[in-house]
This record gives sequence, C-alpha cells and structure tokens, in this order.
Amino acid sequence: MSKPLIVRTGIRRAPRQVCAPKHRSIAFVELITTAALALSTAIAVTAVSIGMARADVLGAVTSGDRTPFAIALFFGLLLSAMGVLTAVVAGSPRRA
Repeated sequence: MSKPLIVRTGIRRAPRQVCAPKHRSIAFVELITTAALALSTAIAVTAVSIGMARADVLGAVTSGDRTPFAIALFFGLLLSAMGVLTAVVAGSPRRA
C-alpha cells in the first residue's frame, strides 16, 4: 500500500510578466562601464597621491636619502612593464 502524493505544497508560481524586460543598448552599458572605470581610476590616483604625501618620498630625496625613491621607482617600472606585457599578449591574435 502506497500513500497518495500530496499535490498542493503551498508554493505558488509567480505571476507571468505582461511585457518582456527592457534590453539596454550596448552603448549605454559601455557608457556606464567607462564612467565606473574613470571614477575608480580617480579614487586610486587620489589614494596613491595621499600615500606618497604621507610617506614623504620626495622629501627624503631632497634630504639626501634616495633609497625610498629608488624602491618606489622600481615598483613603478615593474608595474608599467607588467602592463605592457599584458597589452602585448592581449593584442596578439589567438592561435587555434
């Protein structure tokens, strides 16, 4: 003897939408993405500038201690080289 299955579980379906959701154009999405990237870049530049001012790297260079400036220059060149390498690799066509 098997028990009959319960048909009503108390879960109701969501009502169907009358119209389909609007699709945004690609240009609008690109505009929003570009604005977000610009804002993020401005925030990053501000944070780095404040960090450099607090670290007083340029003040240490003028007083004769060039070690902090050399380290900062090395990291800057390293990050630039990584960016160039990424651009070169991303720009090359894919091989199948």
